[in-house]
Formats: sequence, C-alpha cells, structure tokens
Amino acid sequence: MGLTKEDRQAIVTKFGKTEKDSGRTEVQVAILTKRINELSAEHFSKHKKDNHSKTGLLKMVGKRRKLLKYLENKDVMRYRQVVKDLELRK
Repeated sequence: MGLTKEDRQAIVTKFGKTEKDSGRTEVQVAILTKRINELSAEHFSKHKKDNHSKTGLLKMVGKRRKLLKYLENKDVMRYRQVVKDLELRK
C-alpha cells in the first residue's frame, strides 16, 4: 500500500547526499513520484470510484509540482537531472 522502509531508504540513498538526507528537494520529489505511480497504477485499477484517494493523489501531484518549480528556480541543473532520472514529462 504505502512505501516500505526499504523503498524509502533506497530513494534517500540514491537522491540524497547522505543516507539520512531525506529533506532534500530531490528526495521529496522522488518519494512523491513513487507514491503517485503506485497509487495511480495499482489502486485505481481496482477501485475506480475511490474519490477520497483521488483527492489525495491530486494533492500529492500539486505538492510535487511546487517542489519541482522551487528546484527549477533554485538550481536548473539539479532540476533537469531529477526530471531525467524520474522520467517526468517536463
């Protein structure tokens, strides 16, 4: 259902500077992307009328969009690398 500890730790290790760097913008975007992909792929194929989860999904997409916009304004090279690594449409 949600992300396991191992999944989250793998994302933090890949995108963070250290293995405990979970506050970095790239890490937050990667975690949100993983949650969005799992929710939209698995959950909504079984539960088409789950409007409460759709609301949560839209909130996560909005938060990811804001984080990406912040990252783009702060450091364009890091932004491009994250978009490339996560295969986002930007």
